[in-house]
Amino acid sequence: MKKATFMEIEGRSAGYLALLGFLGIFILAALGATYYMEHNGHYVTGMSNQIVWGMPHVFAVFLIVAASGALNIASISSVFHKTAYKPLAPLSGLLALALLIGGLMILVLDLGRPDRLIVAMTQYNFKSIFAWNMILYNGFFVIVGIYIWTMMQRSMNQYSKYAGFAAFIWRLALTTGTGSIFGFLVARQAYDAAIMAPMFVVMSFAFGMAFFILVLLASYNWTERPLGDAIFNRLKNLLGIFVAGTLYFVIAYHLTNLYAAEHAGVESFILMDGGIYTQMFWIGQILIGSLIPLALVFHPGWSKSRSLVGLASAMVIIGGLATMYVVIIGGQAYPLVMFPGQEVSSSFFDGVVNSYTPSLPEVVLGLGGLATALIVVALAIKILHFLPVSLADEVVDPHANAK
Repeated sequence: MKKATFMEIEGRSAGYLALLGFLGIFILAALGATYYMEHNGHYVTGMSNQIVWGMPHVFAVFLIVAASGALNIASISSVFHKTAYKPLAPLSGLLALALLIGGLMILVLDLGRPDRLIVAMTQYNFKSIFAWNMILYNGFFVIVGIYIWTMMQRSMNQYSKYAGFAAFIWRLALTTGTGSIFGFLVARQAYDAAIMAPMFVVMSFAFGMAFFILVLLASYNWTERPLGDAIFNRLKNLLGIFVAGTLYFVIAYHLTNLYAAEHAGVESFILMDGGIYTQMFWIGQILIGSLIPLALVFHPGWSKSRSLVGLASAMVIIGGLATMYVVIIGGQAYPLVMFPGQEVSSSFFDGVVNSYTPSLPEVVLGLGGLATALIVVALAIKILHFLPVSLADEVVDPHANAK
């Protein structure tokens, strides 16, 4: 394998400036939405005392989970010694940090009082999974930042393997912590499952890989840099494997719940009688987010088209958002089981399916977080050497000339 040469992009074209302007509009709109919600109160959103996590949390959790998965390429190169992925490792680390920045920006701006973040950062209740996640998020920035430094600073290359291994362990812990937020909530019938933690880990692989493929395709197409089939096919196959793994865990989760009588009600709600949540599950999560991408990625003919593989990646992202919508909002919409085996009715919405309609400010804030992640990547690859000049087969695949 030839040694890859890294160089920043020129970033002076009209298309690049238009991209920055387009993303900037979403970021400004998100700040405006935050101002509107903060000064009028959260009653202007679709959230309520029953649905306390709304659309901003769907975007935020999705981006945080995808951030861990975006580091997958760097982990494969350093931890598992797959040299073909080594040229992509810096971009992998950058995308991971960018997605986490976007996700946490949404969470902070949705607090209503963003200044209260100082309390969460300085006072910890170690019996709370949220307190543990504060540590995991901050640690992720530090460890991945050091990892990128060891990769890009030649004098620090000897420490890259150790930093990569630390980042690999930390990212697994981070996603486990995020999944455990739901797995530890025993009051909600749709949560309260140990499988939530490993399911979120596998989901992160799929979501992060989808983001990485789209960013890589866009970067090399727009800068007219060579991107060979050798590395592209590896990434495409990994995406298919991760999507299949995610589908397996989803099936195992629902089959397990169906086996337990106490979860029969919530399973019927999600799978058959939940209205928008049932549609989001079957159409968004299963069809758009799993089955169609698997067909596009593994079909002998379709998988050769980079446009179709890019479409599959975009569909995985859409399916990921649908997944988070079903898990986060659908899980809250199903009424709390206050007295198992008894019917409960009161003026406090007990026993009633909670209603939720996302408001425009919530959606705009979520899109603003996604735009923030993308603009961080766009600016970083212009300033620093994150992109290899070439990913042609003869650079990535040492056996390219023998084929």
